[in-house]
Order: sequence, then structure tokens, then C-alpha cells
Amino acid sequence: METTEQPKLKRDDIIELRITDQAEKDQCFGRLDNGIGVMVGGMLAVGDLVSARIKKVRQRYIEAVAVEILEPSPDRTTPLCSYFGVCGGCKLMHIRYEAQLQYKQKKVTDALEHIGDFVAPPVSPALASADPFHYRNKIEFSFSNLRYLLPEELSMEKLLRPKNFALGFHTPGNFEKVIDIDYCYLAKESMNRVLTLTREFVLANSLEPYSAKAHTGFLRNLVVRFSENREEVMVNLVTSWYDEELMQRYRMFLESGMPEQKMTVVNNVTKKLNTVATGEEEFTLSGDGYITERLGGLDFRISANSFFQTNSSQAEVLYNSILEVAGLKKDDTVYDLYCGTGTITLYLAKYCRQVLGLEVVESSIKDARNNMALNGISNAAFFQVDLKDFHAMLDTLENYEAPGVIITDPPRAGMHAKALATMIRLRPRRIVYVSCNPASLARDGKEICEHGYALLSVQPVDMFPHTSHIESVACFERIGPC
Repeated sequence: METTEQPKLKRDDIIELRITDQAEKDQCFGRLDNGIGVMVGGMLAVGDLVSARIKKVRQRYIEAVAVEILEPSPDRTTPLCSYFGVCGGCKLMHIRYEAQLQYKQKKVTDALEHIGDFVAPPVSPALASADPFHYRNKIEFSFSNLRYLLPEELSMEKLLRPKNFALGFHTPGNFEKVIDIDYCYLAKESMNRVLTLTREFVLANSLEPYSAKAHTGFLRNLVVRFSENREEVMVNLVTSWYDEELMQRYRMFLESGMPEQKMTVVNNVTKKLNTVATGEEEFTLSGDGYITERLGGLDFRISANSFFQTNSSQAEVLYNSILEVAGLKKDDTVYDLYCGTGTITLYLAKYCRQVLGLEVVESSIKDARNNMALNGISNAAFFQVDLKDFHAMLDTLENYEAPGVIITDPPRAGMHAKALATMIRLRPRRIVYVSCNPASLARDGKEICEHGYALLSVQPVDMFPHTSHIESVACFERIGPC
């Protein structure tokens, strides 16, 4: 019987397939009827039937970009934000929140299975944020002299906004152009009000935005923080130089536009050529120059450049998840690695005999010690140390009891190999690994389990609804010798 050979697929061919899984960045996954896997770019949802244009035919799979949604997924919803698909902040806003949580749980499970070689890892359903909107306590807006034109503006004969001014968010992968944002659904209402007033002031005064290419201009960033417990707002305008008269007028303009709002206004000044929203000098224009947030009965003082969890209410959920699995005893000594400003360290202090926080950033250690004093805590200590040189700290740490429990909250890349080895060598009863990256959790978790530990539980905590990010609290228990 004769068989008809299937024509070979090539670049620009149009294919149809059903999306079966989410992937990294803006990609999803599906298979053709012949079993070939396809990575499809676009704002898609699991369950979508799509047509897509082939970009590359590789040996084992195809890369394509979505052209049309032929049949929408039941998990789809209409995004609230008019900038969705252009701004890179909320990549999952087109997916129902319940489905987002399921996707994030699966993301953690898949990483543990495929990268860490865990069999049926004990991953619990992701803990939802109480409000998936307006949850951020910090928003960082950028100024630019190159405004990103929205798709609908490309065909307009006359633009309604100037092309040489923008205050908002960078488009993904573009360090020069900025989308001029009127409103962000992740920010608090008071933060959006600051955005509106700042735009009005700088346009009325013809202030020049910074050019990332020419390295000229005055206005760099607008960073707004909010304290949920105290309902305080911090406004930090980052500029290239200090103009006291202008800054005082700006401060008065904000206060007159938000007369009932408790506020502190600061001006960070930087001459650096990068676009990082911090300064070498800081001027306090009104208020204390800091705001105070309260978590778990503790007060935390947050200055303009302090690190603090971006979702205050969900941070308490995260810390309670750590406490729940740590199994602390009253006579325990606890080490908190990558402790930042000491929020987790101080949160755990009343449940153990002593807790030691280790962190490389000097300003974070200073904030941690200030927060310790602010809350009258006497059984915590903080050490500035690069965790990759953690083994060099063992002489200092010999003055303290060996840790019964170690908490580690490393950056996205995971733990440095030397820090991981030293942590395992300390042989705590339990290790609680707080992760913002399932892949590095899986990699480091595999190493931990190869040295006499078992993975007891993994609790994903959704700190950032509508984004692909997920925090996880993984608990490892010592079961045998090294």
C-alpha cells in the first residue's frame, strides 16, 4: 500500500495546534498531530487553539509565533489593563487568577521533577494573594526622552502626547524607550495619584527627562512606596542633580494634591550613567525620610533604598509558612542566610533562643540592626559576609551554638556552591529553603538531598499575581549521615 510522505515544515508556514502548557517568558507549548513539539510565542493560555507562523524548525522541536486564537481557552479572561501585551509587567493578566495559581504550582512541581529528579515531590497548592490587584507596596517608574508609541498610535496623523517625554515602564528588553503610563493596576491608589501629580508638575515646568543613550537630562526615576499598616507614602524622585528650590515646589505640589495623605518626600541624586533608581546622595524634603511597615507584631523601618518584600500582606503569609515548617524549639540557634534587612530573622526571634542573620549588603545589615533595636529584640545578631565566603565565617560562628535550623533565602541564581556546601556541613536538623526560582530550588534541593536530607514539603506562595513569578518555601529534614 502506498503512503503519502508528509511535506516538510519550513519557516513562515502556518500551523494549527492546541496549547497544553506554559513555558518561560512569553512562550507556551503544544504539539502537532504528528507529535512534534512547538514552542509558541504570544500571550496565550493553556487550552487555546491557535494558528501560528513557524520561525525556526529545529531538530527536535519548532519555534513559532501565534497569529490568531481560533478557539479561546476556558481559562481566559479580559485583562483590565490597557497596556497589557505591551508592558512586560503582567504577563498572565489574561488568565483567570485560579488558573494562574495552578500554573505556578505546576511550574514548581515540573522543576523539581525534571531538574531535581524528585519523584512525586510534595508540592502543595499555591497560597493565593488576598487581592490580586493593587498589592505592590513599591513601584518604580522611569523617565525617558523617547516615548514608546502604542500600536494604535502608529497610524495616527497627530499624536496626543509628546514623543520626547514618558513616565512609566520600560518595554521589555528596551533600556531607552518607556511607555507613558497613566495607571497601574498593581499599585495602590495613592501611588497612582503620585504618578499623575508628578507628570503634571514636570510637564508644567518643562523638566527634561534623562536620555539613557546621550546621558543627559534631569529626571531619572520616580519610586513610590506605601505602608499598608500605617498608610504612609514615600515619594523618591531620582534626578541627575539637586535643585532645592525646584524640589521644594515639587514637594508642595504633591502635598496640595494629596492633603489628607501622610507622606515623606525624598530626592535621590546620582551622576552614574546607569539607570538604577538609587542615588549617591539623598535629600529629605519632608517627613522622616522613611516609612514604617508592621508585620507579625513587628515594626520595620523602610528607607528609600531598603529592600523589603513587595507584597506586605503576602509577606506575612510567606513568613508564617516558614515558621510552620521550621519546627523551631525554644533552645534552638537558627541561622538566616541571605537575611537582607532581617525581616525573616526578626520574625523568628521570639520562637527560638537565638537567631543569626548573614548578608553581604552593608546597608541591609545596618537596616537589620536598626529594626532589631526598634523592636527591642535582644536575641538576634547580624553579620556582614559574602555567602560564597561563608566557610570563612565559621571561626566567628564558633562563638555561638551550632544551628538546629537554617533558613536560606538566596537570589534567583540560587546558593553559591561554597555556601551550599558549608550549610550542609553544619548539619542542621532542618533546612528551610525560600526560593523565588523553582529551577535553582530544584538544583540546590537535589544537592541537599544527596547529603542526608529528605524533602518534606514545598509550599508555593503567590507574592506577585499576574506575573510568572512564584515564591516557594521548601523544608528539608536530616535523615542520615553525610
